[in-house]
Amino acid sequence: MRDARDRRLPRIAGPSGLVIFGVTGDLSRKKLMPAVYDLANRGLLPPGFSLVGFARRDWEDEDFAQVVRDAVRDHARTPFREEVWQQLAQGMRFVPGDFDDDTAFRQLRDAVQELDSARGTGGNFAFYLSVPPKFFPKVVQQLKKHGLTDAPEGAWRRAVIEKPFGHDLASARELNAIVHEVFDPEQVFRIDHYLGKETVQNILALRFANQMYEPLWNRSYVDHVQITMAEDIGIGGRAGYYDGIGSARDVIQNHLLQLMALTAMEEPAAFDAASLLAEKLKVLRAVKLPEDLGAHTVRGQYAPGWQGGAKVPGYLQEEGIAPTSRTDTYAALRLEVDNRRWAGVPFYLRTGKRLGRRVTEIAVVFQRAPHSPFDSTATEELGENAIVIRVQPDEGMTVRFGSKVPGTSMEIRDVSMDFAYGESFTESSPEAYERLILDVLLGDANLFPRHLEVEESWRILDPIEEYWDRNGRPAQYASGTWGPGEADEMLARDGRSWRRP
Repeated sequence: MRDARDRRLPRIAGPSGLVIFGVTGDLSRKKLMPAVYDLANRGLLPPGFSLVGFARRDWEDEDFAQVVRDAVRDHARTPFREEVWQQLAQGMRFVPGDFDDDTAFRQLRDAVQELDSARGTGGNFAFYLSVPPKFFPKVVQQLKKHGLTDAPEGAWRRAVIEKPFGHDLASARELNAIVHEVFDPEQVFRIDHYLGKETVQNILALRFANQMYEPLWNRSYVDHVQITMAEDIGIGGRAGYYDGIGSARDVIQNHLLQLMALTAMEEPAAFDAASLLAEKLKVLRAVKLPEDLGAHTVRGQYAPGWQGGAKVPGYLQEEGIAPTSRTDTYAALRLEVDNRRWAGVPFYLRTGKRLGRRVTEIAVVFQRAPHSPFDSTATEELGENAIVIRVQPDEGMTVRFGSKVPGTSMEIRDVSMDFAYGESFTESSPEAYERLILDVLLGDANLFPRHLEVEESWRILDPIEEYWDRNGRPAQYASGTWGPGEADEMLARDGRSWRRP
């Protein structure tokens, strides 16, 4: 008989429901509603699970159910099964209204109470704010005003918040204060969908479930670390959101600093939210900015170029973008973690749009062997050893090392050992939002950044953004390339170069 705490057993949510604000948006249609269906299809939701949509639409419950059905058909990961759909559809409700509409929030309260009675949700509801941050205060205040944050005895209420969590440290603190007036910190789940990806969680398994890597995971053996999130697309129709935000605020402040913290952190006392938070916070608080921000940070903006065989416009030519915009579509930083494990090891973070290809990876690059018995001619094609964790799109890990080339002469060249999720496991990886929504319903906060992490991340980024604001325009780079030449020069000053994924 298995231990009831056996983590290999599937975790199934108890009686509960989910209310989605902004249910008509792209995120809800492409990610959230399909993820709910996929969880139901995998048997991970309770039979009475309920889904409530709130939006400014003149819909009935049946209209909403059809919208969800279409989204599931188009975007779900698992096959469509009518019996699963019918079970799920019985618990769907829709509430039309604006965020300042008291009548709508009273209707929402009535819908929640009706579902408690009809579906047995037990008073347990999560409120997913899939809306721009400027609406957070109004929504949480309306929830409080109409008693929706007050859970019955023994039940729970939780808030789920999408990024961005502010646009600087001051606004993040203000936002946190507003949300925490209504919800306790442990009731607030901030979504960083990167932390829901299997390969990101595998960083912890790789380091702490194996003996062969962790002894080398320090300044004595590691030369530097590169963390890259590259996109091959432009801003598309997101000019209204993206302009004035930029790549550093959009990606580095959350995704890349979280990946850096997981890569650099010490072993947690346990795999629980408090222990993970403690270790990630130590890393973020130890991050040291470069003294010369001009030499060790770069911002760029994509110019016209070629991508996928088609000519594409530059950022300043995109619809809705002012020709004087200084918003960065590329950002690269050199950071250090000023502690005993990592002192002197640079962490290079970069992200950008319209780059050579879509890829997210963490590359831990090792120092060269201190002594070699081989002639320099034998090793002239040998690079540095590296462990590369591929977060997307082809999830897995590569170990790069030197091996002798077959033949009579001694020639050593780089080779790779490769692990791919798709080849090693028969079950496909769940989408990040499947894991994260299930964790919210279970109350498992392991993969959610807490407000202290958010504030520390802004503490790191704010001085860089302020420096950029004072110092000219972003460097230009042609679409389809790997960023501005200034970023290559930044690493060249350190005697290093960017990987070409």
